Amino acid sequence: MTRVVRLLVIVLLSSATIFLQAARNDSWADWKFLIGEWTAGDSGGVPGRASSGSFSLTPDLDGKILLRKNHSEYPPANGNPAIVHNDLMVVYREAGTIKAFYNDNEGHVIRYNVTVPSGKRKIIFVSEQAAGQPQFRLSYEEIKPGDVNVVFEIAPPDKPGQFAKYVEGTVHRKQ
Repeated sequence: MTRVVRLLVIVLLSSATIFLQAARNDSWADWKFLIGEWTAGDSGGVPGRASSGSFSLTPDLDGKILLRKNHSEYPPANGNPAIVHNDLMVVYREAGTIKAFYNDNEGHVIRYNVTVPSGKRKIIFVSEQAAGQPQFRLSYEEIKPGDVNVVFEIAPPDKPGQFAKYVEGTVHRKQ
């Protein structure tokens, strides 16, 4: 009888562990369309600022955060040299809301509030307002499986929330 009880306890604990692991991995369910590795396709926006590049978005820290690593290359334009841009963004939950912390090789630091519209395969990052600073909005929206539209917009310091498109492009999931 003792062996049966031990076996039952082991089975129950194993089932509970599998359930908790599945629940933990599903905490980013609305983000699944964007999790993976991506490469830039067509882009447009500010003349001379179209770029090539890639990024990855992966769960980290046992699924507690998402980690985005981005690499972009901008060609020389208007007498300016080519630019290589790398950034890192950590997406996390705090007090029931989704936030993100962005940092890049140019010294920019941006804190975003993140929304995931219900029923849509879309993620919207809006920077926190800071006096005398521009405001940023970064949006990802699935066009079709494997293709996502990315839009980066900027609002002037004196007009928060009045965003103008800076650059837009399509990214494709790497196979």
